[in-house]
Amino acid sequence: MGTLTYAALNAPFLAAALLVALAAVLVRRAPLWRVVGLTALGVLLLTAVFDNVLVGTGIVGYDASQLTGAYIGVAPVEDFAYAIAAVLLLPALWRLLTPSAPQHAPTPDAPQ
Repeated sequence: MGTLTYAALNAPFLAAALLVALAAVLVRRAPLWRVVGLTALGVLLLTAVFDNVLVGTGIVGYDASQLTGAYIGVAPVEDFAYAIAAVLLLPALWRLLTPSAPQHAPTPDAPQ
């Protein structure tokens, strides 16, 4: 049996995050995608900075034969999978698990 690549290891986490985000969209409880996008920019920027420090200083190392060969600086792109999964998964779960506000029918004397 071959060894598991980092991309193959990341795939189930990304797939799970995408499925939860899709579920949120399908039940009309999707997160605010503009906010998710802005958050993703910040998280990915911080991931890029700190992963490059960790990999560049040798604190964290990878078996190059298990990588795709794509890098952002010295950090392999596989390092960004968990940040992407978290940015998708957490807001979608929040929206799915937060009870929705009850819908009240307008009363006859309430202005419309």
